[in-house]
Amino acid sequence: MGKKIAFLGLGRMGLPMARRLAAAGYELTVWNRSAGRAEGLTEAGSPAEAVQGADLVVTMLSDPAAVAEVAGRFTPSLAPGALWVDMSSVGPAAAADLRAQLPDGVGMVDAPVLGSVGLAARGELTVCVGGEDADLERAQPVLEHLGTVRRCGGPGAGAALKVVVISGIVASVTVVAEVLDVAQGLGVPQELALEVLANGPLAGPVARARNKESDFPVRLAAKDLGLAGGGPVLRAARQVLLADPAIADLDLASVVTALR
Repeated sequence: MGKKIAFLGLGRMGLPMARRLAAAGYELTVWNRSAGRAEGLTEAGSPAEAVQGADLVVTMLSDPAAVAEVAGRFTPSLAPGALWVDMSSVGPAAAADLRAQLPDGVGMVDAPVLGSVGLAARGELTVCVGGEDADLERAQPVLEHLGTVRRCGGPGAGAALKVVVISGIVASVTVVAEVLDVAQGLGVPQELALEVLANGPLAGPVARARNKESDFPVRLAAKDLGLAGGGPVLRAARQVLLADPAIADLDLASVVTALR
């Protein structure tokens, strides 16, 4: 298809996303911190090796520190004219810092996603993109293989929208967990409470709390709330998520049972 892509980060989300790009016919080279996750994809031995000759580089990593560390290993190897698409959830401040360190002639798009593993495998994510218009035009045909592309504005705008939306989702699921704890204390059956909640304004958070397909670790949800900063409600929700280390690697929905 005339475009060579490097994909760095083959975690829960990254691997199904990389598979979709390979299935679309792109020449794809992948890299992951832990070797052996490529599952038939062409795997490089280092980030610098992966991006050699790449027209477009995609990163899908866990947090700002991980992106900064990996970027330091590949940005010197980017050719002029290359485009970096960071799909990690790092927030607009970190995205600006990363952009400022790029070599001359290299563009960047921030493109974090909304959705979980099942949606990633089916190409049904929502991709929140921010960047210069010319860079967005170059990135969009690739990103459309991963889901619906939502253009948010200039550099950092995609990263900012992701923080806003995920903060609302995570805090709302935490609220569902706490009101079910109240229900237990008052002798209201959980299923009765959930049934009535699901028919009102909390229908979305209740559906997310009941979702068995999603795989969004509690520790990453807490990380995203940390990016938001925010007022006392978001800070309190983050403390709830951090309170039980036993659920750190479980899906966000596990906070519901952890509080009961």
